[in-house]
Amino acid sequence: MSEARRKAAPSRARRKKHWALRVLGWLLALFFLGVIGAAATFFIGYQTTDIPDPNKQFQMNTTTVYYSDNKTVLGSFYDQNRQSVPLSQIPKTVQDAVIAAEDRTFWTNPGVSPSGMARAAFNIARGKQLQGGSTITQQYVKIMYLTQERTFSRKFSELFIATKLSRQTDKKEILEGYLNTIYFGEGAYGISAAGDAYFSEPNPQKLGPERAAFLATVLNNPSWFDPDKPAAQQRILERYRYVLDGMRLGGTITQAQYDKMSKQVPTLDKKEKSPRFKGTKGYLLAMAKEELDSLGYTPEEISGGGLRVVTTFDIGKQNEAVRAGVNELPEKRKDLHVGLASVRPGTGELVAMYGGPDFLKSELNWARLRARPGSSFKPFAVAAALKDGRSLYDTFQGDSPIEVQGKELNNEFDNDYGEVDLMKATKLSINTAFYDLVDKQMEDGPNKLVDAAEAAGIPKTTALENDRNNPSTVLGPNAYASPIDMANAYATFAAGGMYTPVHTIKSVKSPGNAKNFKQEDKYKPERKFDKVIADQVNLALKGVTEDGGSGERAQKLDREVAGKTGTAGGVAVEHRAANAKCDGCKDGDDTLTSWWTGYTPQLSTSVLYRAGKTGEGDLDPFSDDKAFFGGNWPLKTWLAYMEPALGSSEEVKFDEPDPDALNSPTPTYTPPPTTETPTNTPTSPPPSTPNSPPPSSPPSTPNSPPPSTPNDPKPSKPTKPTRPPITFPTGPNDPPGGEEGGAEDPGDGSNQ
Repeated sequence: MSEARRKAAPSRARRKKHWALRVLGWLLALFFLGVIGAAATFFIGYQTTDIPDPNKQFQMNTTTVYYSDNKTVLGSFYDQNRQSVPLSQIPKTVQDAVIAAEDRTFWTNPGVSPSGMARAAFNIARGKQLQGGSTITQQYVKIMYLTQERTFSRKFSELFIATKLSRQTDKKEILEGYLNTIYFGEGAYGISAAGDAYFSEPNPQKLGPERAAFLATVLNNPSWFDPDKPAAQQRILERYRYVLDGMRLGGTITQAQYDKMSKQVPTLDKKEKSPRFKGTKGYLLAMAKEELDSLGYTPEEISGGGLRVVTTFDIGKQNEAVRAGVNELPEKRKDLHVGLASVRPGTGELVAMYGGPDFLKSELNWARLRARPGSSFKPFAVAAALKDGRSLYDTFQGDSPIEVQGKELNNEFDNDYGEVDLMKATKLSINTAFYDLVDKQMEDGPNKLVDAAEAAGIPKTTALENDRNNPSTVLGPNAYASPIDMANAYATFAAGGMYTPVHTIKSVKSPGNAKNFKQEDKYKPERKFDKVIADQVNLALKGVTEDGGSGERAQKLDREVAGKTGTAGGVAVEHRAANAKCDGCKDGDDTLTSWWTGYTPQLSTSVLYRAGKTGEGDLDPFSDDKAFFGGNWPLKTWLAYMEPALGSSEEVKFDEPDPDALNSPTPTYTPPPTTETPTNTPTSPPPSTPNSPPPSSPPSTPNSPPPSTPNDPKPSKPTKPTRPPITFPTGPNDPPGGEEGGAEDPGDGSNQ
């Protein structure tokens, strides 16, 4: 190697090192410039920001809730209960509990939290709302001097004002102001009002460390830590223990006290709810309040933010829903519950709801509580089959029983129907045909059924997901849906396959238009099924209301109606002890739920009947039928609402299915060899002419009981229906009561 080349090599290495140092230098320079810029920005912002006058709007600002007409007042959320007390009358245990919960460095920090600021910056970078990490001083500033809006500019104003306030004001004064203005839920602002609301004790000196820790727990987020919500109990306990642990670390309580207090939260002694929630309106207001929370409105804004809230509830239809739910019931009514929900197809608007007679007497909303849908789940099987390439005229086993996964499953009353097509199976609600379709003929049928149900609008719950391989999923053995869920899911078919999330808030207008909301911003229609499929589902469910169908009473509406009945059988809570003693001899004897969900293109309404304090009682004693069928009282209640709700409005008919979609029958069922003559004659194939209407099933079959009419004399109580003793596990979304005992095959009535 030449001397020149030997000298060139180290020269290139020095150049690389030189450039690396230059890049590092530039990076360091940019970093320091950023630090200097941030410091300068903060200094300028600090110097130019003045502490404003206290927020006058905090004193009183009622949120008013309107019906959908934006004129008629439904109610209000203003319930501002506040009584200020000096810090000298607030015990140290109460002060320490709040500090342990919200800001453990309160006495030493500069009024802001560096970690909270970093988290806020991170959220800004991710395009999310600002949240969390605020010190007590920052929270106090937000309440007294600023709005609740979570924006970049408001957050920085909060930081500057909090820093300046912390430097210019005694910490004790800040803490006193905070303890007298912070929102604890239940309409309570300040520690005195909170003690009164949760423990009927307005004197903070009588609260004690356990109650103080509980109040410090809920103030963090009154909606999330609402003790009225069953789902919140565990998180309340965990947060309560966190607060107690902070009190222990701060020396407020001893380890022994912590060990004793942390076992459970203190017993509440809550005051009665405001009379503005009395009656049926309370259920509507509670739903609206919960939805406002889900839309990002804080408890403070909801309770006293001066919002103008317009709901989707139509006052005329709501009045009719209440009349139907109160009046159109059997004579025997003690512990009988009705849930009714009505949704406008294509919009997701919940226009009417009946959840119970009086919210103040019972907060259980029977229109929202999920229950076993029984045969009300079959329309989703029809949709899944059509999506899978099946036809309404494919044929299936109608005889009872049918064997699925080694189990014998039956029709109601063990009736036989021979070979039936899907139209007739839907019209007469023939269980074995749907078992044959979903569990034997369709590959991965139960899974496809669940997909179709969730696409239509049935919530994705643990109970439903766990039943993706259940041989009885098509008959809804577990608590899958509420009347609200079912009305909106059927509305998807009414809207030609377009799903819109069900909701109760139409619009929100805030003071100064700082935080307005319109339903079209969030609740948008989305195609879930091809219109060709939806039209065929509508055709099949229209057949249910024809002569001989399980929902033939719906003809009284004198409009085109589609719908489906449903009953779910099991062991009622009052019979479970006896059933355990006799080793399951009562399995399937009782009717636990009874449904009718029917719809026109304009309105989809679901009615559910349940019995017993927890909704797990036997419905059969309330009816003179063989069982409490959905085609009887649920449909009567539905009619009592739908007739006046639709009133004189123009009749809108369903679109006829595309003739090309109504395929010729495919022989999917081969009857087993037998010497017995089939009880029923198979249905005829569809007409060969494309434009001819599809065939309807005969009005009745030899083994089907004659349809009853409202004027029929009351017969003696017939024998209970035959239901197979199959037990399936229940899930966490099952209705209240706790002791489920298994949901047997809820075989629907062959003609119900």
